[in-house]
Amino acid sequence: MGRRRSYGFSFSWKRAIGLSGAKSRISRRLGIPLSRSGRQRKVGSKVGCCVPIALFVSSLALLLILTYH
Repeated sequence: MGRRRSYGFSFSWKRAIGLSGAKSRISRRLGIPLSRSGRQRKVGSKVGCCVPIALFVSSLALLLILTYH
């Protein structure tokens, strides 16, 4: 079974002791998300940006190889 969902007032011990705020401050200072999904999203955006550049460079290299071979 999953977790029971409570509506209205909810209490988080992590927020009460300041753990959530400390993690977010560390994450902002480092520039690297501490959550798994945040890290995957950041890596995905960097890789997505590099794909067109890699395709261009590889096609240029192939063109040079075929031209001067």
